[in-house]
Amino acid sequence: MPTQTAAQKRAQAREEYDAFLAGCPSRQLLDRISDKWVALILAALGRDGPDRDAGPQVMRYSELSRRLAGVSQKMLTQTLRSLERDGLVTRTVTPSVPVTVTYELTGLGQSLHQLMYGMKLWAEAHMDEVHANRERYDAAAGR
Repeated sequence: MPTQTAAQKRAQAREEYDAFLAGCPSRQLLDRISDKWVALILAALGRDGPDRDAGPQVMRYSELSRRLAGVSQKMLTQTLRSLERDGLVTRTVTPSVPVTVTYELTGLGQSLHQLMYGMKLWAEAHMDEVHANRERYDAAAGR
């Protein structure tokens, strides 16, 4: 068997990604992007509502914090850092007084935004049905 270079090994592994396998690195990525704060940050940065077709928006940290009711400063910071590390979000620091820090989706982040926005819409549209199912289940289980 011929020796493979590191690039050849990565290319072969890329062809063999299978999230159903325990050691597949795509599981880590699925874990990251299935987090509620990731989904909500991507939805917020990708625009939500009537001006959604205007494309992604640039938001300051404080704007994101206000938009995502209930997120702690620590969780927002950690999530934004992980999204930046994965190449889904760009962080821009503008030297001013005080310093301005903004976040924006990258092309990769925009492609994921489409999926996350669809999940957000689905959750909002089907919440009544899910509540009814939970109540039926709990009643049948004697809770």
